[in-house]
Formats: sequence, C-alpha cells, structure tokens
Amino acid sequence: MLATLSSRRFDDPSWVFERKLDGERLMAIRERATVRLWTRNRIDVSASYPEIVDALSAFDSAKDWAIDGELCAMRGDQTSFEDLQKRMHVTNARTIATAGVTLAFWAFDLPRFDGHDLCPLPLTARKDALRDAFSYSPVVRFSEHEEEHGLALFDQAGRAGWEGVMAKRAASTYQPGRRSPDWLKFKVVRGQELVVGGWTDPQGARSGLGALLLGYYDGDELQYAGKVGTGFDEATLARLGTLLAPLARAENPFTEAATEIRKASRTSPAQTHWVEPRLVVQIGFSEWTGAGRLRHPRYQGLRDDKDAREVVREQPRPLGP
Repeated sequence: MLATLSSRRFDDPSWVFERKLDGERLMAIRERATVRLWTRNRIDVSASYPEIVDALSAFDSAKDWAIDGELCAMRGDQTSFEDLQKRMHVTNARTIATAGVTLAFWAFDLPRFDGHDLCPLPLTARKDALRDAFSYSPVVRFSEHEEEHGLALFDQAGRAGWEGVMAKRAASTYQPGRRSPDWLKFKVVRGQELVVGGWTDPQGARSGLGALLLGYYDGDELQYAGKVGTGFDEATLARLGTLLAPLARAENPFTEAATEIRKASRTSPAQTHWVEPRLVVQIGFSEWTGAGRLRHPRYQGLRDDKDAREVVREQPRPLGP
C-alpha cells in the first residue's frame, strides 16, 4: 500500500499520524521458521541485513506473518539515507561488520498474522495487533502514531529534522500495491525518486562521471528533469559507473530532443552518454522550476525498492478530510 503526496495539513479524529521515515520500504515475511526481507519490487535483500533477520526470527509468536515497515540507518534518533547506502547490496560478512552502520527496522503495519488475512481490518486494529504480538527492541521498533493531531506532529517534524509526516485514515483497509488517498505523506524536506537516463563526462579532477541525467515517467514517456552533479564521493562515482556501464544505449531515452538536453547540461555529443532507464536514485532539491526542471538538486543515494516505471513527478495535492 502506497501513500499519496499531499499539501494539505490537518487535524482530524478519524485519522492517525506517524513519523515519515527516510529509508528503504521492506516487507518482512515469516513462513514457518524462515524470515526474509523483500523490497517493493520483490527483490530478496535478506543477506544484506542479517541483524534485522536475526531480530525478526525471534518474533515466533505465530508460525507465519507479514510485517510492512521501513529499514533505516540511524544516527541517534535521526535517520541517514547516506549511511544506508553503505549496506545496500553488501552481503560480505566482514564488510557488513566494519561498515559502522546502525540499522533499525520500523514496523508500521501487519497485513497477515498466524494464517489470518488482516488486510480487511481497520488500520488501528492492525496496528493494535502489531503492537501486542511482538516484543520490540532498538533493532526492530514499533512505529508509534498520534491520533487526530496532525498539525502538532508536523511542527514537531520540522523541529526534529524528520523527513515528514504520514497521515493514515484510521478505518482504512490494507490495499497491497495500491496508491491510496487513505494514506497521505507530507514532506518537510523536498526530494523524490528519479530515473537515470544518461550521464555526462567528468570535468577537472573528477573521475568516473560528471553528472547524472534524470527523468520521470508521464505515462509511457520519460520526461527530462535535469542533471545532478553534487552529492557524490569517489566510491559512489565508481559504483555508479559500474552499474551504468552495462545499461549503455545509443539512443536518447527522453522525450526531449538530445540537442536540448545537451544545451541544458552544457555538454557536447561526445560528452553525453545514454543508458537504459532502469536505475532509480533519490534526489533532494529545493523546488521545481516553471520549466519542469529541478532546482539545486543533490544526489542522496540509490533506490533498490522502486521500479523505474513507477517513478512519476510527485505533485502535492490538497488531499484530506
């Protein structure tokens, strides 16, 4: 079940409000004695997060369950998507042990428990079951919520440096895979996922690549959103180069003409390289321009949990009661 971005903040007794977490959305599933972690696009990432799997394996009050949650790298009470990148795709035990990243899986919904489908139940009933069924720890945490008072929680989010706030209709059923107006998100910090459609050569002392050429889907068309050339370190540049190399293609994947993109990115044909639009990245930015381009974009990390064809331009709408 996916949330819809909203610009309308509100109080309402028929809604509950939670902290919006900046991490990787995962579904934890137990079948008999085996626990696995799955991304939204059905990739098994259990081997990358053994401490989460071990902690969830102790949740043995039922033979099977499915917990919807967010995996976060923690710096004290703050989440760090940058730190989480150090653990994504990593399965080597020594590298995991020396990464110095503290992980926490925040559980916020329970679609299935002990052979029972809980999806038709109201959200508050599912959250009550989730809270009561397990014992939590710093490794696996229960995502608390506030009833009715969304405005106060949004103010708290701004003071605490959270990414934002989630608003969920208390009576909402769980609708797998569907983006629903019963779940809303309000962002304090602007950012969203975008698709990489190309890259440019580096300038000066930089190695690997200069900037990523970004876009989003509007129907079947990949719309150009601009380039990002900040937020990389040497290790990130090397990793992106490795991931992009096998995706190389001769044709421009964007609807905008290649000449226009090169003009906007100030590159020549020889300095511009196109790729199959499969890689999804997280980008922070200050705003969208009137021409539909990102202003002050900065690279924040890879998104393994998002399929490229699901990436659209997020437009806040005045949704809510």
